[in-house]
Amino acid sequence: MPKSLITLFPLKLMNTAIFILLIFIMVSNLLAAKEDAPPQQVIIAPVINKEISDIVEALGTARANESVTITSNVSEKVNAINFEDGQQVNSGDTLVVLEQAEEQANLQHSKAVLGERQLALDRFRRLAKKNLIPPDELDRARLAVEQAEANITANQARINDRIIKAPFDGVMGLRELSVGTLIESGDKVATLDDVRTIKLDFSVPAVFLSELKPGLKIEATADAIANKIFKGEVKSVDSRVDPVNRSVKVRAILPNSDGRIVPGILMQIQLLRNLHQALIIPEAALLPMGDKQFVMLVARKNKQHSAIKREITIGSRLPGWVEVTHGLTATDQVITHGNNKVRHGAAISILAIDDGKVSIADIIKGKTVKGKKL
Repeated sequence: MPKSLITLFPLKLMNTAIFILLIFIMVSNLLAAKEDAPPQQVIIAPVINKEISDIVEALGTARANESVTITSNVSEKVNAINFEDGQQVNSGDTLVVLEQAEEQANLQHSKAVLGERQLALDRFRRLAKKNLIPPDELDRARLAVEQAEANITANQARINDRIIKAPFDGVMGLRELSVGTLIESGDKVATLDDVRTIKLDFSVPAVFLSELKPGLKIEATADAIANKIFKGEVKSVDSRVDPVNRSVKVRAILPNSDGRIVPGILMQIQLLRNLHQALIIPEAALLPMGDKQFVMLVARKNKQHSAIKREITIGSRLPGWVEVTHGLTATDQVITHGNNKVRHGAAISILAIDDGKVSIADIIKGKTVKGKKL
């Protein structure tokens, strides 16, 4: 072997050994650094056992429980208006009084005629008992009294037509007339709505027909009424399916004691079907890998916390939440923030528990929880 090759060979072996030694030192330093690193700070949340449902979304229009356009039955001048725009009125309250002087006079005349004919009838009855008049005279006197009574009833009806009353309890709309106006028969006076209860009509695809029944719970919101969820229930389901769009009309009832829902408003509806108890976790806890879902559980041993990776099976999704059908129990806790930074078995430091009372945004920005930052 040439001398040059003999001198180069040990040199190469020496360089290789030094390189391996350096790699070993670097790996040892990294492992030591990891062991000395502080536990990862995380936010955790408990697994919640809650009644949830599958949701069918729809749009519907709010309607008053009772609604009527009040009109006049006769043509006459308005004498008095006894309501203001938007006033709450009770059934039987007088709203508008029309001119009725002639009708009142006719009523008084009819009552006078009745009194006269009643006296004649009493006299004929006394005479009939003594057989001093034929029976047909008594009958004619009795018919005359009944005719006078009918005239009083007719005159009273004409007067009632000139007194417009509220047919039920409700809220008056904008009035359409003033005192002194000559109103025609059929002219609009105002609207009256009973809004203590709201009817909400909406359509649902016919595939859900077998699940639709009175008593099914709904939740409704409206863009015009921010931050308010109205809860009600289905009252009735139409007996026919629309042959064009294959949907069925549903009517729900919403309590509206504060009057915030106005008839005619468009509402977004969530029909809550298939109510059942389920375990749910915040959606932020999920760690999807391919077609599988994992979470990081919180394990505790000797007052130390660590992260445990576990595969789960999910079901229905709710806004910000997800149902877990397999893999968790109601006593488990999952990591919701920082879960993508910890590994299986690694030590963790719990920064906060997300129970709905803590502002996650503030925690992440470092504004709360002992001045620590996530």
